[in-house]
Amino acid sequence: MTEFTPQPTGDGSWTFFSSEFGELFHSHHGAKQEAYKKFVEPTQLPQRAVRSQLTILDICYGLGYNSASALEAIWSIHPQCQITWIGLESDRRVAQMAIAHHFDREWPHSIGSIVRELAAKNEAETDNFRGTLYLGDARQTLQHLVRQGFRADAIFLDPFSPPTCPQLWTVEFLSLAARALQRDGYLATYSCAAAVRQALKVSQLQIGTTLPTGRKSPGTLARHLNEGLISLSQKAEEHLQTRAAVPYRDPSLNDSARVICDRRRQEQQTSPLELSTHWKKRWRLLENGMGRGIS
Repeated sequence: MTEFTPQPTGDGSWTFFSSEFGELFHSHHGAKQEAYKKFVEPTQLPQRAVRSQLTILDICYGLGYNSASALEAIWSIHPQCQITWIGLESDRRVAQMAIAHHFDREWPHSIGSIVRELAAKNEAETDNFRGTLYLGDARQTLQHLVRQGFRADAIFLDPFSPPTCPQLWTVEFLSLAARALQRDGYLATYSCAAAVRQALKVSQLQIGTTLPTGRKSPGTLARHLNEGLISLSQKAEEHLQTRAAVPYRDPSLNDSARVICDRRRQEQQTSPLELSTHWKKRWRLLENGMGRGIS
């Protein structure tokens, strides 16, 4: 059985280590900091909090930090803003264990009570919040939401890393996410992987970078409109012309992680694109040892 081990992070908040994926749920630099800087701030939720209502889709709800941070930011500006919220999660034990370890105390009481309600009942409703946590394979749930005409102002894309959880980074899945995004909405993710960025582009989204938070690598911001995005650097743009940018594919939206990774590996082997090792070497020489990261 998968174990979730509590781990402190640099900003004083806590996260879990997943034995199944061999990864932390958040950056060790700071779980709360990452939630705000990687997801809430890039999706412009503080600026758009003046609206009377907002809709949020949280893909891989986990401990609930991203959504709780969003609610805190929105309601600190407009306490009456009506929030429609959907969360997708495969393992309800994560949210329940977060409550058992009192992680809900990181938030104001009104938000903590929503987080507790979602963990206990998979849904919560207050005067200004209506939310449902869907459990199961997000690939199937998202198809259902799209068929129902669901559209979000902000999408948080926060699965485990592409090599360990490729199912939620494929062209097919991200194309569904694009369809679930409002015309003027934003999709944010912590990943700057070339395969992820290329999949977002194939999904007909415009992409930009987010600023690094607590680590060297930035995240990625995507939307239907080209405005409101920080352009990728030349280095990052060239990374999308290498074999590292061959995206993950899951035509049936039902394949295992191993099948998806094997499919990508085979496509990379026959790709005419430049080897990413050549790209790295070229840029190492250009930067003359300055060690600047991708942006």
